[in-house]
Amino acid sequence: MKSLNYLVSKTLVVAFLGIISINLSAQDDNSDMITADGIIAKVDDYIVLKSELERAYLDFLSRGNYASDETKCRILQQQVIGKLMLAKAEIDSVIVSDEDVSSNLDRRVQSIIQSVGGNEAQLEQLYGRSLESIKSELRDQIREQMTIQRMQSEITSDVTVTPREVKNFYESISDSLPFISTQVTVGQIVKYPEINKEEKQRVVDFLNDLKSKIESGQMTFADAAMKYSQDPGSAAKGGEYGWTTRGSFVPEYEGTVYSIEKEEISEPVESDFGFHLIQLLDRRGNEYRSRHILIAPKITSADVAESKNFLDSLRTLILNDSLSFEEAAKEYSDDKYTADAGGYFTDQSGVPRVLAEEMDANIYFTIDSMKVGDVSTPVTFVVSSPGTVMHQQEAARIIYYKDRFQPHEANLTDDFERIKRAALIKKQGEKEEAWFLEARDEVYIAIDPEYKNCKIMQ
Repeated sequence: MKSLNYLVSKTLVVAFLGIISINLSAQDDNSDMITADGIIAKVDDYIVLKSELERAYLDFLSRGNYASDETKCRILQQQVIGKLMLAKAEIDSVIVSDEDVSSNLDRRVQSIIQSVGGNEAQLEQLYGRSLESIKSELRDQIREQMTIQRMQSEITSDVTVTPREVKNFYESISDSLPFISTQVTVGQIVKYPEINKEEKQRVVDFLNDLKSKIESGQMTFADAAMKYSQDPGSAAKGGEYGWTTRGSFVPEYEGTVYSIEKEEISEPVESDFGFHLIQLLDRRGNEYRSRHILIAPKITSADVAESKNFLDSLRTLILNDSLSFEEAAKEYSDDKYTADAGGYFTDQSGVPRVLAEEMDANIYFTIDSMKVGDVSTPVTFVVSSPGTVMHQQEAARIIYYKDRFQPHEANLTDDFERIKRAALIKKQGEKEEAWFLEARDEVYIAIDPEYKNCKIMQ
């Protein structure tokens, strides 16, 4: 009996590790193939290092996946396809904005920080480098990953599966059906504390004071940004982001950029991130260069208490059947990821049934002391604030433990959507294969002879 992870990883290998019959023979004779410094593949100006392949292989094994003799070839193939997607993205003008990269980078870094105890200093000590240096190294990697994901989405955007195809896929894996462990249906209604007016005014007054000091020459904008700005993406650079295409930042920020003159410093501007003090450095058509100082107002214990009181009233309505949990979540929950699904956590197929072992630890331990059908009293938890993942704050939520499903062998009745997703991923992989076979002739590809047996170009 295979585990669910086996089915998922096997399907992902087909789709996203790019199991395509690769045959390098078409370009094995490239005498100018560079092998110095561990370069094992070259796609136009993009390279794959041997160390990258080894790291990916070890990561694959660390996830509990089964490795066959051809696993490394499949991983190398995925890496070559990724580089091909990057090269094609340049040709097809597929662009990922600086703002999207920064947001993704901040999420990744925050996740790493949390894994080492939630302290930036611990992270810097562990790697022997500054946080800004770590982020600088990761930025290009993340941009590449996001570009590849965008290309994958464009390539497979029209791929769908019919119920008949799902059934056929299910029958094709009938000899290795996954065993699905305990699943639960759990929902939440989250309430972010509303910042009180006094705190907002404190931040506005502080920024106005900074503005006066900058304009009077007591300090430079760059020095003020490095000392006070809470934007991890720009503070170390004096608040500057460089040339930015219009549409990359939030409307409040860009509306200000296009309403002030060159070198002018704005009044404090509020957005979901907090309050900005913005200076326009230059502007040309739909591009601009600016810098800012960001200060996020602080949440007080009284603000959190108000959120808990609100949720407690909501819970009473739900328990009295005056309002359904799903309606309450859609109308009142501040968590955009679960609100649209009636408050429920969903799997990758959008089904409100998730593996208990994969749930957030705080929620897992909460429902462990609840009975099916219970709605918890309001509890507080630490969450990244709506505007920036680098700013942690306390929020409140109630949790609904709706249902529990015992371990079972996958079947079309109980697990149709999960199996449908696996079938879709397989079909998407086949679409990527066809795309690769067509797109490979548009760029230069060379593979080190050591990996000739992988047959990547066939």
